[in-house]
Amino acid sequence: MPQQWPATDIARMILDGFDDYREHFRRITDGARERFEQARWQETQTASAARINLYEEKVGETVVRLREHFEEPVLMDVSCWPLVKSAYIGIIDLRFDDELSETWYNSIFCGLFSHDLISDGCMFIHTTRPSLRRARAAQTRIYRPEGQLSGMLASIFADYRFSEDYADLPRDLQRLEAQLRENLPDWVCKDPELSVELFSSVLYRNKGAYLVGRLYTNDDQWPLVIPLLHREGRGIQIDALITDEAEVSIIFSFTRSYFMVDVAVPAEFIGFLRRILPGKHIAELYTSIGFYKHGKSEFYRALINHLANTDDRFIMAPGVRGMVMSVFTLPGFNTVFKIIKDRFSPSKNVDRATVIEKYRLVKSVDRVGRMADTQEFADFRFPVSKFDPACLEELLEVAPSTVSLEGETVLIRHCWTERRMTPLNLYLDNANEAQVREALEDYGLAIKQLAAANIFPGDMLLKNFGVTRHGRVVFYDYDEICFLTEANFRHIPPPRTPEDEMASEPWYSIGPLDVFPEEFPPFLFADAGQRKLFDQLHGELYNADYWKGLQEAIRAGKVIDVFPYRRKGLDNE
Repeated sequence: MPQQWPATDIARMILDGFDDYREHFRRITDGARERFEQARWQETQTASAARINLYEEKVGETVVRLREHFEEPVLMDVSCWPLVKSAYIGIIDLRFDDELSETWYNSIFCGLFSHDLISDGCMFIHTTRPSLRRARAAQTRIYRPEGQLSGMLASIFADYRFSEDYADLPRDLQRLEAQLRENLPDWVCKDPELSVELFSSVLYRNKGAYLVGRLYTNDDQWPLVIPLLHREGRGIQIDALITDEAEVSIIFSFTRSYFMVDVAVPAEFIGFLRRILPGKHIAELYTSIGFYKHGKSEFYRALINHLANTDDRFIMAPGVRGMVMSVFTLPGFNTVFKIIKDRFSPSKNVDRATVIEKYRLVKSVDRVGRMADTQEFADFRFPVSKFDPACLEELLEVAPSTVSLEGETVLIRHCWTERRMTPLNLYLDNANEAQVREALEDYGLAIKQLAAANIFPGDMLLKNFGVTRHGRVVFYDYDEICFLTEANFRHIPPPRTPEDEMASEPWYSIGPLDVFPEEFPPFLFADAGQRKLFDQLHGELYNADYWKGLQEAIRAGKVIDVFPYRRKGLDNE
């Protein structure tokens, strides 16, 4: 090893790149308040996508700078990188975002080296932070009713103000107090120790702003989320008061785009969220506020810990086998792993590059609670013993270019991970009458809400949707999605002759993006009863004019409201 090998200089340049990324991330995030106050909704969507793309852009810039500044024999001497890691640990020790800086370092290392060289000696496969971090308190505000709930609520909104006035604060406060009394037992509302703790920064997403925290007494606590809306020309409206853990969990769901929030100490805010949402994994919480790469790190650490400490083995996921993707899972780990097959079904008019493009598209669009978030991984390595033999045999058969054996190790060159759900077709097979109706109602809402976000699923078969633990229907198969405005919705033209009417093939021309909604019923439902019920619930989806109307609204610049919570007694304009 050369005496003057520049470990500290390399570490410092990596951290400089991280600081540059964080500064740009903050600028985009800090603009969320003004975009909300000025109702600049299209800019909100643009900023959300830009912030997601920012990470890879800044990683790429940092890798280029390293290559320009250091000679290749020096920079690419992997045997010296434990020195870089050691130097890096020293300079991130006192940072408030130290855990994020470890993930950044890993990204830079992977940008320089092959995944074959990944090791804990050169990278942060396991974090060094918990043993080093000193405890710091999350930035919160405490409110107490002092015998008057109305006074406490008024105090809250005296602190959380915007450049745009509240439309009718007295009315909203009266309604919030009624909701609070409705949501909580009477004895809680009368408890002199009842307190509200809110995170000091407002969370922004899409067209909403959110106050997030908890209600607590000496003996119990409830999560608390208060969504705010800006009705252009009519001021800001306090929309709801939510204390149900399941509803708050849905607001922070893996099916939604990421919040924008000013977080000085990410770990402390995540700790605060975990106290009010104990069922959420830390990876999902980091992801929910835009740190999706660190969410990926936390997911991977949880995965290798699970494999190391259980007898769990990978099996093929239940459900109809996919025509494009092969899907496997770990029974005790709430995730599916999706790989692209080497050969697709003849009915699928896509190639591998298109599938990858579609899955990456989902990362940057508004998922409106109806599309599962994904994480993309390269070069997973697992012991052969962690695979059920039938699962490994199938993967090797359908995707030999992606899955291969290296001695006693299975190499998976490329895959996506998604939250595991019950496929909708299997759910309906085992559902009672009320559950079928509820699921089909939500299935139609899922399609409509995706359309409102300018997404057309393409393949809307029941098997491509899943049911979450909260009973929500979510789309998860992306190889045929497109922007709604790209599709050409058509009515089936009337037959010109009796021969046309009797023909087994269409007598009219069909373009590659043509969609005929009148054909949906038999295509979507083999069960006649389900077909009839869905027609009653969402029959407008079978009319091309319904879809064309949505397209016109989107092309006119309208950002359609899709709410991540139930709204009581309010218009859904």
